[in-house]
Amino acid sequence: MKKHIVCFGDSNTHGYCASTGGRFDETQRWCCLLEKKLGEDYLVIEEGLSGRTTCFTDPIHEGLNGLNFIYPCLMSHEPVDLLIIMLGTNDTKERFGASAACIALGLKRLIGKAIATTDCWSSGKANILIVSPQNIDARYIDSEVGATMGHGCAEKSTGLAAEFAKIAALMKCHFLDANKEISAPVNEIDYMHLTAEGHRQLADVLAKKISKILTQ
Repeated sequence: MKKHIVCFGDSNTHGYCASTGGRFDETQRWCCLLEKKLGEDYLVIEEGLSGRTTCFTDPIHEGLNGLNFIYPCLMSHEPVDLLIIMLGTNDTKERFGASAACIALGLKRLIGKAIATTDCWSSGKANILIVSPQNIDARYIDSEVGATMGHGCAEKSTGLAAEFAKIAALMKCHFLDANKEISAPVNEIDYMHLTAEGHRQLADVLAKKISKILTQ
């Protein structure tokens, strides 16, 4: 059986393309590129949902609370060899009123529930990689998403990596800071979504890291 990797994230995992308002195709999305790079012994499962948060329930849109969906997600894809979580961007929205530290506590809750889903793990033990997302550029506030995202998102996003690293260590998860691995800037339309080059670079670094994680 192939090794199952579940990629649990938001629009940057779904593959939102800011220049078209649609979705990058299968030759561009990082999950698809990752599967190709890892080879035929791996199945990479895209579980990206635009607007998803770690644990916050959005008063405007339904179904975006990651904490409520992680159990059925993991169980539907069992056996799971590795769970990749890349969330936090949407948690910075002004309407949630959460600091970077509070967002990290939301991530901790999500990780805890994933770990507790004991029947899904192929080895009987959780194996989780936390990816801190690429930071939001401060220019987002003047873009078309600025009014709904609200103020302070860029500032909070810059604090996520340090807070997420602490939680990853505490919960015994692997960790990767996308800001240190992706040199391509976010797009210049909404200033928060990956470009095609960003997707490619993320797939490259994840392929190398995952190869080490799953061959240990």
